[in-house]
Formats: sequence, structure tokens, C-alpha cells
Amino acid sequence: MSLAALAWALALAGLCALAWAMHRRARLFERLHAETRRKLEQLQREFERFAPPDLVERLTDGQGDAAPQRRQVTMLFADLRGFTALCDRLDPAMTVSLLNEYFRHMSEAIQRHHGHITELVGDGLLALFGAPEANPWQRRDSVLAALDMRAALAAYNERLAAQGLPRLRFGIGIHTGEVIVGVMGAGELNKFTVTGDAVNVASRVEGLTRDHGVDLLVTADVRAGLDERFRLREMPPVQVKGKPDPVRTFHVERAEAGAAPAGSRDAGAA
Repeated sequence: MSLAALAWALALAGLCALAWAMHRRARLFERLHAETRRKLEQLQREFERFAPPDLVERLTDGQGDAAPQRRQVTMLFADLRGFTALCDRLDPAMTVSLLNEYFRHMSEAIQRHHGHITELVGDGLLALFGAPEANPWQRRDSVLAALDMRAALAAYNERLAAQGLPRLRFGIGIHTGEVIVGVMGAGELNKFTVTGDAVNVASRVEGLTRDHGVDLLVTADVRAGLDERFRLREMPPVQVKGKPDPVRTFHVERAEAGAAPAGSRDAGAA
């Protein structure tokens, strides 16, 4: 073999070796990229358990941050009545199944009206409207969600009765006020939530449903965002813990046809 041919053979072998090395490196990069993407998707799914999906999407896309801020938010507290006593009579597996199905129906109703659940404590829940992004229709949305929850619970109770199970009852309290919103917690126990005096008021209003014997109460701050299509009945003002003046509440009886279906936006119901 001539020197020229040997040189070409060596050069070709070198190029082949380089091509093979680059191919292996590309395969390694593809595997690392796929693994990184899988971990990011898993992290996003886990994060969505503690924060609204739209917030998670904005953060992962680099469109914003989760810095705490003051914001006008509408809070909906819902709590089952007599569920603790019911738990003592039911099989544990049946209790958990019944409760999980209840939360599923309530969550779907809340999400249909632009809210999200941020707290599940026992048989109670806290849903937010107007967080993490401002929502000028949040008060109306929250009440429509509550009415949707009422209808969903009625349908669920029919299925429970057909199975020979007891019906469920709940109380819902809704209040609008300025709170601090953000991702709060420590270590792995982080979640998107709110804190402030308005949260306490919403919780107290939910408790007042027992005193007034109704299932749904809103404060005057929420009532200010509703129009004439919502049928409300004012309840006697009540002094609640932590507030110097009695709190005015209104029982939401129903909404007339055309009171803004889920997802709609009209100027008359801001």
C-alpha cells in the first residue's frame, strides 16, 4: 500500500471513529434530554397538587414568579355537616371512597367557574377565586360555583340514597377581601394559598350557616358583585370573633335563568 493510500485509510478511520463518537454522544444527549423532560413533567404534576395549573404553567415557561403579593380574592369555605359522626358508622374504606367522590364533584363544580381548591382539611375545603391572577368577576364566579356545588351534591345524594347510604349536607361561606397570596410552607410541604383577616371572616361565615339553618351564605362584600338575577335573602347580622361590628350575610336561594353560565363574561355582572 502506498503512503498516500495509507494516509487516506488512516484519515477515513479517524473520521469513522469521530462520527461514531459523535453518534454515541448524540444518543447520550437524547437519553439525558428525555430523562430531564420526564423529571420536569413529573415535578410539574406534583407541583399542580399544591398550586393552580395556570400558575405552574407560567412558572415552568418562565413567564412569572410566585412572589407573595396582596390581592383582592374571594374565598369559599365548604364543610360537611355531621360527617364525623357518619364516619363512626361506616367502614373506613367506604368513608374514604364516599369522601373522595364528594371532593371530585365539588372540585369539578369549582373549576367550571374559574376557581381552584387550595385546602382540603378533613371533610372541609377552601377554594379561591381571583388568585393567582386578578379576576373582576370573581364574586359572581364564586356564587355560581357554590350553586353548581349545591346541584352536584343533590345529584350525588340521589346516587348515595340508591345505594342505601346516608345523604350528605354541607355549609358554604363566601367572602371577598384583600389577602396575601403566594406559595407558602417549608421544605416539601409547600402550597399556593392565602393568609389574612379576610380568610378568617370567610371561615366564620361558613360557621354561620349552622346558626341560620341554611347551606349558603355570602357577605355584603360578595353581594356587591352580584346583579338582580341572584335571589338573596338577608340574614340577621351576627357578631363574630375578631370583628368589632356584626357581619351582614345573605342566603343565596337561587340564580335566575341567564345569570351567566360557566365560562361566560358579561359586563353587567362584574
